[in-house]
Amino acid sequence: MRSIALVISAFAGIAGIAGVATSPAQAQASDRSARCVVSTEGYLTYRGPCRFYPEGAGSFTVTPLRGTFPGEVTGISVSISERGVAEVYGLTPAGAASRWGTAVRSRRDRACWNGPDFSVCAY
Repeated sequence: MRSIALVISAFAGIAGIAGVATSPAQAQASDRSARCVVSTEGYLTYRGPCRFYPEGAGSFTVTPLRGTFPGEVTGISVSISERGVAEVYGLTPAGAASRWGTAVRSRRDRACWNGPDFSVCAY
């Protein structure tokens, strides 16, 4: 039971750090519908409707409206570290955050963030 509480606590901490809305009131106040396109290892892995949660300073989290993103990921957090550069994390149903890596904002499509083997676009 203690390990479950630690996982939940860790998720809440990561969500707070990433700026993910941790209460329904927070989520409803700022989220909006979007269209997401996610590619991993050069392959289109998700294209469809999603929720977009802005987090300030350009950071955001997206969640699919149906199903999951690749790898059973329920949310993707793009956290701006400096102008045009972000750290990207995938969030799992168990509350774990896996670091996907550093991404740069696309010059061709400003809605997209490109990492070494992934891209995340939110329109």
